[in-house]
Amino acid sequence: MVIPFPSSSKVCASIALAADARDFGQDGTNALSGASGENGENSENLTIFADGTPVTLNLMGEDGQSGESGKPGQDAECNNQPIGVKHNLKAPIGGNGGSGGNGGDGGNGGALTLYTTDISSLKQVFVNAAGGKGGQPGQGGTGGQGCRCSQPYWTVETCSGNPGEPNYRCTTLEFRCQDGKNGSNGVSGAFGRNGIPGQLTLINLDKPLEADKPAATVTMGALQEKGYSLSKNIWETRTGASALFAPGSVIDDQYLTLVERLEQSFLLIWNAPQSFNQFSQEKVTLKYQDNQGVVIDIPDDIWIEATTQKRNNLTQFIVYNAIRKSDATRLKSQGLSGRGTDLQLTLIDEAEQSNLIATKFKVTYSITRSDPRFRRVSDYRTRYEGEIPDDLVVLDGDKFTIDIGKLPIDSNYLRSGLGVEIKLVATRTFAGYTDEQRITVQDVLGPFR
Repeated sequence: MVIPFPSSSKVCASIALAADARDFGQDGTNALSGASGENGENSENLTIFADGTPVTLNLMGEDGQSGESGKPGQDAECNNQPIGVKHNLKAPIGGNGGSGGNGGDGGNGGALTLYTTDISSLKQVFVNAAGGKGGQPGQGGTGGQGCRCSQPYWTVETCSGNPGEPNYRCTTLEFRCQDGKNGSNGVSGAFGRNGIPGQLTLINLDKPLEADKPAATVTMGALQEKGYSLSKNIWETRTGASALFAPGSVIDDQYLTLVERLEQSFLLIWNAPQSFNQFSQEKVTLKYQDNQGVVIDIPDDIWIEATTQKRNNLTQFIVYNAIRKSDATRLKSQGLSGRGTDLQLTLIDEAEQSNLIATKFKVTYSITRSDPRFRRVSDYRTRYEGEIPDDLVVLDGDKFTIDIGKLPIDSNYLRSGLGVEIKLVATRTFAGYTDEQRITVQDVLGPFR
């Protein structure tokens, strides 16, 4: 800002702060951060059999390494401050210190699997399964020094016109130099995480524990020939692990202990009249379920009539009948015969399983004045729809004869020459399984005229 003021010889002006400042010298370089410490290695896990012999076990995790300290920031290069310049100056700043590296994490203590039939024998075992200590953090580096101005303020006078003349004017400009800031100190790193203590697994056996086999997929042939065994280990989480060992032992307070081992064998007994060979390579799934023992999951395309018998640790699956699902829907029309109330529809069970499968029929009876045998017909009219009573269905071996004419259908819709469409829905049921088959028969009743 220019402030004019009178003078006996000239007019002077003062500028408290002139415009933009210009740098001089060289700023210090920021420093590199320190490297983080390496993590400690986890201890190896261990399995032992305890028989009362004194033993010392070192399962400590390795300590984490300390992080490196950050490097100090570089000092600014000041050089000489320019003198008498007509602009503000700014001295160079120091470089920032590098951040300290994080401490490495401590390694985890090793897990201990211990077999014993006498839990008091653990008092002869000293174990140290502590986690390693986390590493110390690196310190942040110090910031570099900034430069200080040798001349904080100075003035420069400028004049225009000729002395003694009315237009003679002089102006005094004031400038300043701003000191350079010191660089910031680096931030210290974080402490490394302490490792986790190892955990105890206690097994009250004097031989290695077999792995769980809670489920399996096997062929029916294998189940019939030699059966299959499933097992399930029951575990419980308890506290107070350190108190089980010699004084001063260090291990995670919670531990797992084997409560019970469940074993169950499963055997398939084939008492069905059907040949076993056609089913022997089919695969079934066995599952060990709580409160149920071993249950069997049979593929959807096989229908089986069977019972289950359980004796001690053995489950017997006794099969009395077995068919394939596809065999339940192999009914085929043999066409219409008779006329009027003697109209009958004949079906053949090509799978020859109707002595085992219960069958219910629903029918939709429609008529047309067209001949549906040679072209598509769209003017059908439904004249009856409903279930077919059992007394109107005769099963002889694998042949069904259905008395369509004895259904409550008006005789006008049973006369010769009418085109008919009979839609059947056959519901086939066996041992709790159900499937449906739809059959459509299109024909002309009696001579066409």
